[in-house]
Order: sequence, then structure tokens, then C-alpha cells
Amino acid sequence: MLQLLIIHFVVAMVAPACVKVWGRRFFAVLALVPASAAVWALTQTSAVLSGDHPTQSVSWVSALDLNLDFRLDPLSWLMVLLVGGVGALVLLYCAAYFSSTAKGLGRFAGVFVAFAGAMLGLVTTDNTLLLYVFWELTTVFSFLLIGHYHDRQNSRRAAIQAIVITTLGGLAMLAGLIALGEAPGGSYRLSELAASPPTGGIVPAAIVLVLLGAVSKSALVPFHFWLPAAMAAPTPVSAYLHAAAMVKAGVYLVARLAPGYAELPVWQWTVLTLGLGTLLLGGWRALRQHDLKLLLAFGTVSQLGLIIVLVGSDHRAVALAGLAMIAAHAMFKACLFLVVGIIDWSVGTRDLRELSGVARRMPLSTISAVVATASMIGIPPLAGYVAKEAALEALSHDAGPAEVVTLVAVVLGSILTTAYGLRFLWGAFATKPGVPAREAKRTSRLIVASPVVLAALSLAVGLTPGMTERVLAPFADTYRVGEPGHLTLWAGFGTPVLLTAVILGAGALLFAGRTRMERFQEAVAPPGSAQDAYRSTMRALDNLAADVTALTQRGSLPAYLSTILGTTVVLAGGAALMRATLPEQVRAWDSGVQAVVVALIVVVAFLAARARRRLKAVVLLGCVGYGVAILFELHGAPDLALTQVLVETVTLVVFVLVLRRLPAYFSNRPLAFSRWWRAAVGVAAGLLFAGLAMVAAGSRVDAPVSESFPAEAYEFGYGKNVVNVTLVDIRAWDTMGELSVLLVAATGIASLVFLRARSGGIDRTAQLSRAAVRPVVWGRDEPDRAAALRRPPGSDTPAAELRAPGRNREWLTGGATLAPQRRSVIFEVGTRLVFHTMLVFSLYLLFAGHNAPGGGFAGGLVAGVALTVRYLAGGRYELGEAMPIQAGWLLGIGLFLSAGVGAAPLLVGGDVLQSTVIDADLGPFGELHLVTTLFFDMGVYLVVVGLILDILRSLGAEVDRQGELEGNAAPDVAYDSPQPTIDDAALTGAPVGAPPGTDGGTR
Repeated sequence: MLQLLIIHFVVAMVAPACVKVWGRRFFAVLALVPASAAVWALTQTSAVLSGDHPTQSVSWVSALDLNLDFRLDPLSWLMVLLVGGVGALVLLYCAAYFSSTAKGLGRFAGVFVAFAGAMLGLVTTDNTLLLYVFWELTTVFSFLLIGHYHDRQNSRRAAIQAIVITTLGGLAMLAGLIALGEAPGGSYRLSELAASPPTGGIVPAAIVLVLLGAVSKSALVPFHFWLPAAMAAPTPVSAYLHAAAMVKAGVYLVARLAPGYAELPVWQWTVLTLGLGTLLLGGWRALRQHDLKLLLAFGTVSQLGLIIVLVGSDHRAVALAGLAMIAAHAMFKACLFLVVGIIDWSVGTRDLRELSGVARRMPLSTISAVVATASMIGIPPLAGYVAKEAALEALSHDAGPAEVVTLVAVVLGSILTTAYGLRFLWGAFATKPGVPAREAKRTSRLIVASPVVLAALSLAVGLTPGMTERVLAPFADTYRVGEPGHLTLWAGFGTPVLLTAVILGAGALLFAGRTRMERFQEAVAPPGSAQDAYRSTMRALDNLAADVTALTQRGSLPAYLSTILGTTVVLAGGAALMRATLPEQVRAWDSGVQAVVVALIVVVAFLAARARRRLKAVVLLGCVGYGVAILFELHGAPDLALTQVLVETVTLVVFVLVLRRLPAYFSNRPLAFSRWWRAAVGVAAGLLFAGLAMVAAGSRVDAPVSESFPAEAYEFGYGKNVVNVTLVDIRAWDTMGELSVLLVAATGIASLVFLRARSGGIDRTAQLSRAAVRPVVWGRDEPDRAAALRRPPGSDTPAAELRAPGRNREWLTGGATLAPQRRSVIFEVGTRLVFHTMLVFSLYLLFAGHNAPGGGFAGGLVAGVALTVRYLAGGRYELGEAMPIQAGWLLGIGLFLSAGVGAAPLLVGGDVLQSTVIDADLGPFGELHLVTTLFFDMGVYLVVVGLILDILRSLGAEVDRQGELEGNAAPDVAYDSPQPTIDDAALTGAPVGAPPGTDGGTR
């Protein structure tokens, strides 16, 4: 099972590139991926039926008892078949549905396959926390699929609406699952929760939270409105997500937990009230829709309510009917959505008022739709009929009030289903008087194949009810009430047959009076709706957020920081004073040098607090950081000292880059009081943290954890550098989270700064003409511009000598693009000398960091500083020459490398992030001692380099470019227009070779 998930997500990553190369036909190849899951489920049928359920468990986070647990029982088996089989057919449909010139096909393909993988994980996992992970993955992927047409406002609105509602329900579900796991007798395994429910007063509240997640995902009242709105998505998305997959996630969760909790009153009332209400409301709303997709969407809402009621029951027979309805609904509703897509694709409209004579022009689609609609209505011998008859039979045998109410509601809902089913067939295919027949603009045999297969499957499953019962009955028997149910085409005359006749007759009459019914619905339509309530709520939240933001966010960073520090001082300081336990002995310093360094830090910090100039404050703050690095070194922590120095250097550069666009002074007024206030807050915070450190040391009753780090670092991490081994092995999970934070930070910085596409071209000197890069002078004595390009201005040296090896070599090609007043010969020469040395040193730190000071973080910082030096010496074009790739590639590859190395041990039966040492004799090259965490460290190295590159590109190069466009900065390209001749220079007073428009003065 885990292997299938890996295949899905790997294919999802490569799908965009493959679709870009091979076009829409590659969708047919992608269909093999979900099809493989369905085929695998079929091969496990005998094991599932025998009760020997295939399982797989891989240790993930052992300390939290969090494992990758998977289990295939009859319910999971059914869902895997639907997710994989319908997914494969929809992908095959996509190969003909989309145009070859459609935008975003690659992204669509990747997200679609990833969604199929997330659904596969959701229906097979046996761990509740992992269930939530897959649950939210389906939410995110569905958001991307619904919003595929991102240039359309209704698509964006529908996608946001869906993700807000389903995420809200998902968070509630997570709280409920955690409560069930922590309750007495609780568990984080779904199978154990259903078989042996926990006890305690928190269980009913937890069940309500879990059901909230289920009903929001499956679009039950009052969350039903997001599903019709999601019809803004492409039709294949509607056929898969909103018929067979995503909306079935809530149904699956209810069916999974019903055997253990269906007898709880809170469960029964919630399921019956919301399910039956949704059944009737969805069917009622479907009767007035003119868009065929909206008609099917409201019909889906109605049937989801019915399925929830059936599988959420505590009766075995009713549950068996519900399981059969899950399969039937996936087949007939996916088929109908695909047929609507064919009509829209071929004819150009989905409005039933504009369609006429389609049946004659699309016979195969018509037959498929008729079969699927008959299954939906409940006409024999189709799968929908078998499931509905089983439900009527099971409900009619119980005489309890709840069962009677349920039976009446199901009959009324089925009448509505019959009416809107007939309305669908009439609207899509009938020849209507006064409506011109629509001509088919496009035809394709491939696009018809999928709905034909689904219609045929509806018939095949309906003709073999015994086989369906044999597969589904084992799970239905886990319900605790009533006699086992049966699936059959004919059980003799009785109440179900009579009710079916009433349903079909009343539904036909309701369809016959469709015009009057539409007028009646318009007359009695309520003034508001759930969607209106959602929009009002979101507007109120936006207004509240704006008011709170206006009250608390004053735009003053000093005010924010003072508030945070002041609150911390008061609360934490007060608690420390009341319950403080100071150590018996406090040593101020180990040597006088430490005292001197601390004194200097205090003085510099005070000067920084009272500084009015921004640059002065930044430099002084950097001196404080360098002083802390000296303290680290004096305490015997060279790794920390090196990292601190590098971080301070990079931070100082970042501050300077930002300060270029800020005023020189913090304020035009002296504001002497604010200086003393900042100093007071700093002193109070410093004393607090120093006191907390002493309180923590005095309160310790056990040996520090750090005492065992050296031994564990060498025994388990195979390294002598405790700091680096801790980062990449002992606390690798923390490092993984920090890498993710770095990516978010880089993305946020770029999003705030870039005015153009972040993934646009990189500024390089190759993009400029030679005249734009190198100073050239020509005039009356040198009319040939090409000849001037071959020799420096005023040079009489023959061109052949200028081409001699080693002569006029360009070390910093981007430096020539800078205006002369922005260049520094000393800086450029220094950069030439140290750049490559710094890169080599960064690699040394990377490879030596496991046993000596260094590591991927320190090495990445050194490499980032080297890139910073290149940028400062030569400008943005020089940065492009130094690193001619996008920062996003480095960030993504680095995180992928670290995560991939962490997950690799799973393939050989190990734990996540487990390290391995490889010793090999390389003969004359010596012995190889390789620890696999080196590759994790390489990922850290790339992420750090990518982060610094992203900062330089955004806060450096992009700010430079924007400043040039605004006229606030000198251009990087010094000679981007024809140069003045010698006579022109003499007339204007500009030096020969100066940029046009300058007068030779200094800046």
C-alpha cells in the first residue's frame, strides 16, 4: 500500500513535465497509475473475503507511537476500487476532453494524480492522525483542481469557499480524533476505535467534532452549498471529486466509525437530522436548475444525505444497502457528469433550455446517460435499484419512530430523485418544440469510452447482487443491531415493491408538472440561503479582522516589540519572582576576557538603543552579535561562534540592502525619551532572561539531557561534532521543520518585493549588447564601431595583441555594467581573490562538519556570503553570472534531498531519518567512512544557499531594478545607449566614456 502511494506522488511530480512534452494524450498513460491501485485491490479480494485483511505498518515517529499503518478490509477494498477505477476512467476521458492548447494541463495532471494518491491513503490508513494528513491533502488538492481556471473569478471564489469550509471541518475532526485517542480506552487506530469504543464524558463531544468534519466534506446541510459552487471546476474534476472520491471521504469516515458509535444518541440525531434534511433539500433544489451540471450537483448533495443516513445507521441490513449505494452512486453519477462534459464539449452549452435533438447526434452518450439515470432513479436491473430496494426492505421491517421517519423521508427523496432524473434526460437529449437542434461541433470515440464503461458496470453490478453482497456483507456484519441484510433483484411482492411503484409514479407526475413546480419554487423561495449566510459571515469576519488590525497594528515595529517584551517581563518575571529557585552558587565569569567582552557588548548595545541613524544602529547591533560570537568561542563552542559570525554577516548585509530604500534617520525629531525607553525595555528583558536561565539551572533535579549527547552523537550518529550530529540526526525533525520555515521565509520575502514574475529571467551580461557592457568610444577618427569594440579607448595596440592569451581577462563580467562611481577596484580585486576560496571552504565545512567544526548550515552560510560579496562587487548582473539558476530550484532540491534521505530508510525496513554508516576500503585512495546524514546535510546546505540567493535577488537585485525604474538609483548598466563622441563630450563637459546625461561631477 505504501508503495502505491509513493508511485502516485512520484508520478504526480513528473506528470507536468511529461504532459508538456507529450501533450494531452499522456493522460491515457497517467490513467495506469490509479488503475494499478484498483487492480491491486482486485488481487487482494480473496484475502479480504477470508478475513485475512492485508496490513502494513512502518515505524514513523516511534517516540509518539506514530506509525504508517495501512489496512485493507471490505470497506477500504470498495473505496480503493472506486478511487482507482473511476480515477483511471476520468484520466482517460481527459485525454480527449482538454484541448491541446489548453493552459495549465501539466499542473492539472500532477495535481489530479496527487489527489488520487491522497484519497488512496485516506481510505487505506488505519491511523487517525495519518487519516487527518491525507484528509487535508485532499482538501488542498481539491482547492487547486476546483480553481484550475484561476483567471475566472467564479472558479477562484468556489475554490476558496470549498477550502475554507472543508478545512474548518477538518480541524474539528482532528480535535475529535485526538479526544478519542486520549480518552480512557482510546486509540489512534481506526479499527480499534470502531471495535472497542473509548469511554468517558468527552466521547459524545468528540463524536460531534468528527461528524462535523464528515458532513462538511460530504456537503451536508448546512455546508451543502460549496458543492454546487464547485461546478466551476472542469467537468473531469466534478466527475471524480464530487461523485466518486472527495465527497465520499465523509461517507467513508461515517461508515468506518458507525459500528462503534451508531448507538449513541448524539450520533443518531446528528446523522438523521442532517442526512435527511440534505436528502430533501438537495432534491428540491435540483428540480429548478437549468444548468445540467448544477442539476447533477444538487442531486449529488441529495444522494450524499441518503448515503450518510444509510451507512450511519446501527442496523446491519440498512448499512449493507448503504455500502451498495456508495458503489452505485459512484458509477452512475460519474457517468452522468462525464456525459454532461461531452455535451458541453461538443455542443457548447449545458443549459437545458438551449439543448434540443442531442440524442440523435450522440447515441452512445445518450444510451450511457439513460442507463446511469435509470440506476439513479432505481429501475431494475441496475445497481442503484438493488441498493435502493435493499434500503426500503431494511427500513420497512423496523417499526420504531426513527425508522418510520427515515422511511418516509427516503421515499420523498426518491420521488424527487425520479423527478430531477427525468428532468435531466429530457433537458439534455429531448427534442424540444421551438428550440433549434444543436449541431455537434466535435466528436471523439475516446471521450465516449469512459461513460460507456461506467454505464456497463452499473448494469453488470446490478445483475450480480449476490457477488456484491458477498463482498460487502462482512463489513455490514460489524454493525451491532438487527439481522443481516440481502441484496437481490427480486424479493417478491411486498412493501418495497409498492413503495417503488409509488416513487416512480409520483416522480413522473412531478416531472410532468415541472413548469408549475418551477413557478411554485420561485414563489416560495426563502429570502436567504446557507451560501448567503456564509458570505455574510465571511464579510463580518473580514470587518472584525480589519477593526482588530486597525486597533492593534499601528505600523510601529518598536511598539510591537516593546509590547511583546513588556508582556513577557511582567508575566514571566512575576512568575519567576514568586516561585524562583536560584542556584546555590553563581559564577559571573571564567576569565577576565569574558568580562571585558560583556562590558563592550553592553556599551555597544546602549549606543545602538540611542542611535538615530538607521545604518549606525544596524552596525552597532552587528557588533553586539560579533561580541556574542566571541563569548561562544571563549566558552569552547567554535561551531556556534562560526555560525554566529556568519549569521551576523548575512544579517548585516540584508539590513544594509533594505536600508537603501528607507530614510537615513528613524525620525526627524530627537525623541530622547524613546531612547531611554528602548534602553529600559532592553535592560529589563535581558535581566529577565538571565534570571530565567539561573532559575532553570537552580530548579533542575535531574541530570541535563546534554550530558548524554556526546556519547549518543558518536554511538548513534557516528560523528564527533555534537552540534552538527544533533542537527542532522538526534534532532533531525526539528531541522526539517526549520528548513520548511526557511522556505516560507524566502517565499514571503520574494512575494513582498517582486513586482514581476519571481520565476522570470535572471539578469546576466549575456542579455546585453557588448556596447552596453564595455565602455566604447568612437568618433570621427574611429567611425567603425566594431573596431572600437576590439580595443580600449585611446589604445593604439593592434587587435591581434589584444587577443593574446591571458590579456584583458574578465574576472567579474558584471562589474563592467556598473556606473564608474559605483565601482571599487579594491573590492573587485578582493572578490577575485576570495570568492573561489570561500566556496572551497564552504564545501570543506560541509564534508568535515560531522567530526569537526562546520556542517551544512555553516557551509551554506559561507557560500551565501561568497555570493553576497560577488553581488556587492559587481551588482545584479554579477550575481546572475555567479549563480545563473533560480533560487527556488536550490530551495526545492535542498528540502527534497533532506526529506528524501529521511524517508529512504523506510524502503529497507528502517525508521525515518535513521542514519547508516558506510565503511569501504578504496585501496590507494584510503578508507571511506561515510555517514548517510551527509546527504541530509547537503540538503541543509542547498536550502541555506537558496535562501541567501533569494534574499539577494529580491532585496538586492530586484530592489536595484525597481530603483532604476523609479529613477532613485543609478542604473547597473552604465552604457545602455549610444556613447557620446569626443566632440559631444567636449561640448557637454562630460568625460570621454561617461554615461550619457552626466556632467562629470562626483556624486
